[in-house]
Amino acid sequence: MGEVATIEQDPGLPVAGSENPITPMGLIEKAIAQGASVEQVSQLLELQERWDANQARKEFDAAIASAKAEIPTIAKTRTVNFTSSKGRTHYRHEDLAEIARVVTPILAKHGLSYRFRTSSPPNEPVTVTCIISHRAGHSEENTLAAGRDESGNKNSIQGVGSTITYLQRYTLKSALGLAAGEDDDGQSAEQGQPITDEQRDELLTLVGDTNTDIEAFCKYMQVESLSDLPGSKFNQAKSALNAKKKREAVQ
Repeated sequence: MGEVATIEQDPGLPVAGSENPITPMGLIEKAIAQGASVEQVSQLLELQERWDANQARKEFDAAIASAKAEIPTIAKTRTVNFTSSKGRTHYRHEDLAEIARVVTPILAKHGLSYRFRTSSPPNEPVTVTCIISHRAGHSEENTLAAGRDESGNKNSIQGVGSTITYLQRYTLKSALGLAAGEDDDGQSAEQGQPITDEQRDELLTLVGDTNTDIEAFCKYMQVESLSDLPGSKFNQAKSALNAKKKREAVQ
């Protein structure tokens, strides 16, 4: 039973004078042929399972590394822009469908796939788990939780759905280590976003304090109305009105 005693030997190391490495399955076959006990075979089977799991993890890591090298930066093509009682919300983000369109064929090429598991018990946060799996059998999970999205006029079901989509996007990005960047068209659009209602009211107050002709000022700023003023020009408009206010104070 000398072969069974080599259980602790690295199964990937070749035996001196042999071109083939020893594997747990090879040890099991030898042990059975030499009349090994049930306990000894059971130990070898456990070794086989650990060896298979280790090999699967290695293949998974290699596949993830290869896939990430091919996945491009995901453009932020979606804009969220609304004003509520809590103030203005304005940001850009990647679209889940766009992320899927980019990464799915690349992941499949390397034997990888992803799926989501969701949970939304009453009065508890919504939980989403992204599971990345490899054809060799290894998988890894990434989980995030958040409250229901109550922004806008969403009903309870829409609030849950919005949060699930949000968490799916972030768990997938996190699991794959994706990078996101602005797209050129998106940057241009963002630069043209109008000022907020609060900024407009601030300018209107200065217009009143300085007895400024509102039509003439809008013409100077090259807009039809203050509500149309791009956010990028807010500081310029405010500085011009403050400068006039200081001049009038001196006079």
